[in-house]
Amino acid sequence: MPLVLGVDSSTQSTKVEVRDADDGRLVASGRAPHPVTLPPRSEQDPAAWWSALREACAPLPRTPIGALSVAAQQMGLVALDASSQVIRPAKLWNDTESAPQARRLVEALGPGAWAMACGSVPVASFTITKLAWLAEREPASWARLARACVPHDWLTWRLAGRHVTDRGDASGTGWWSPAENRYREDLLALVDAARDWRGALPEVLGPLDAAGHVTPLAAGELGAMGAALSGAVVAAGTGDNMAAALGAGLERGDVAISLGTSGTVYAVSEHAVADATGAVGGFADATGRYLPLVCTLNATKVTDAFARLLSMGRGAFEAAALDTPAGSGGVVLVPYLDGERTPNRPDATGVLAGLRSDTSAGQIARATFEGVVCGLLEALEALGAAGVDTSGRLVLVGGGARSRAYRRIVADLAGRAVTVPLDGELVAKGACLQAAAVLHGRTPDDVARAWCLARREGEGERESDLIEPDPRVDAASVRAAHRRARDAMVAG
Repeated sequence: MPLVLGVDSSTQSTKVEVRDADDGRLVASGRAPHPVTLPPRSEQDPAAWWSALREACAPLPRTPIGALSVAAQQMGLVALDASSQVIRPAKLWNDTESAPQARRLVEALGPGAWAMACGSVPVASFTITKLAWLAEREPASWARLARACVPHDWLTWRLAGRHVTDRGDASGTGWWSPAENRYREDLLALVDAARDWRGALPEVLGPLDAAGHVTPLAAGELGAMGAALSGAVVAAGTGDNMAAALGAGLERGDVAISLGTSGTVYAVSEHAVADATGAVGGFADATGRYLPLVCTLNATKVTDAFARLLSMGRGAFEAAALDTPAGSGGVVLVPYLDGERTPNRPDATGVLAGLRSDTSAGQIARATFEGVVCGLLEALEALGAAGVDTSGRLVLVGGGARSRAYRRIVADLAGRAVTVPLDGELVAKGACLQAAAVLHGRTPDDVARAWCLARREGEGERESDLIEPDPRVDAASVRAAHRRARDAMVAG
């Protein structure tokens, strides 16, 4: 049986999976941590991602791999010199130091023109704002800059020796148009009009294009697993959300709520989206279609932070939240602990409101989960307002999807059944699927059908949990209280 390797290089760790390319069966997996980051400055040395990939691959069987693909955190900036050496630590998606540059870029064209040009209105998360930050704040680094790429591009280059990207990850930079399927050098000219950008950007590959093969140099650097990877086909790779959409088998109308360090809400679309409000990013996906997406900076990191503040283990914190009635006894959290992207408030902090002398730890725990979920459900509404079909399944993915509290509270506050895939590592799984598509020369949709990823409840072996909402929960009141607290914070 041919085997494929999928890489998920996220903010917090590298996760790898080996799967059967024919039926998607999981063969082996591995994991290794990344250095901790602390926004507003959130940076990592790309060398740490390479080291983590080697460590994560160490326990895998030494069976030859036919193809591999890298999916990684989106929107970071990896700055390279003329020798393709990293100039400085990569600024990550959740680094908000470029907020002033984002404001100036948007003012230069106006939000409507930005949305039409690249599908999105830049905020501090976008790569182009980090590029502008580099130009203004580090002239010595700027003088050395010869290439600009995002994390998955860099890892693919280390593996195959070729500077490439894909539509999905390119669409999050702020300088590539999903609707026109091309780079927009005129947008980069707003950062530096004197530079010739054509040679500084990676080639954009299609869904079935290969970046090349694992080079002997890369194989030698990957330790004991290197021999099994040597010569393997390297797919184009993609962004983490695009890979998760593949791994979840999302179809038109299906919506994914991804609970990780950040929260994202996205849906597969047949048409490009251009939202002048800036709430929805009009991204491309990894199949040739589109993946309109809304991102919040604050998700599971918020619940982890409050569990720590209350000196409670994760299990006890979740149990306390579930034992507390919806509404948290009037306690409300606006969870902008690391600033926020949607709404665009990079300098914001969190606010805990409604505290009384008899407030319990359970009420605070419940309010923490509800605050995160309310923000994500507003993101879901933003997709609908932008004309995106959200009538299909509501699929909960990411590390937080394993949380009983998040599952229950998402279903209750959405008032909709929530599907939770039993296979939790959907980014690595999606990367495996992309690798299998390239290896077999079949579309990702064909491979997904062969792997039975879109199987619905009642069709064969169960592959997901279905969480029904509790009709006794007054979701409208909980969400209204969150909006009032948020609006009071903005007004103040």
